[in-house]
Amino acid sequence: MEVQVAPLRAWDDFFPGSDRFALPDIKDISKWNNRVVSNLLYYQTNYLMVAAALVSIVGFLSPLNMVIGGTVVVLVFLGFVWMSHNKDILRKLKKQYPTTFVVAIMLSSYFLISYLGDVMVFMFGITLPLLLMFVHASLRLRNIQNKLQNKMEGIGLKKTPMGIILDALEQQEDSINKIADYISKVKE
Repeated sequence: MEVQVAPLRAWDDFFPGSDRFALPDIKDISKWNNRVVSNLLYYQTNYLMVAAALVSIVGFLSPLNMVIGGTVVVLVFLGFVWMSHNKDILRKLKKQYPTTFVVAIMLSSYFLISYLGDVMVFMFGITLPLLLMFVHASLRLRNIQNKLQNKMEGIGLKKTPMGIILDALEQQEDSINKIADYISKVKE
């Protein structure tokens, strides 16, 4: 399946008035997780643009440390994903507590970067964009178009970069994965 870049959503849709934002129900973690995953998939290009702007600013101010920080985070992420595929206990942790898994990646990256270079580059160039994405995805209510686009990606009609990352973190819905498996078998 060919990877497609999701369209850039209109600013009015991405960041409208307060009527489209609400605090998540922290008692229902599964519903909150579903909202975050859906928004990450739907607004992924907008998030990429915001993150690219922040990374560019920090990278302009400290280019070498930004490259080192980005490399460390990517390598730690890949290491954690590889370990979670080879160790059942880590796989269960990643599936049940995705936030804990991401926090472990970020803390490990932080300690490695503090050993190798500038911690402020990590804080503003890497952590801040991720935090902004998580806060927006947590607070933004989903709309009909958001839900429809996510179902299309989930059943295998299209594949995006954020979908690949969420698959690596095992954050796609199980029922959608079953439908995608069925469709791929029918195609064969």
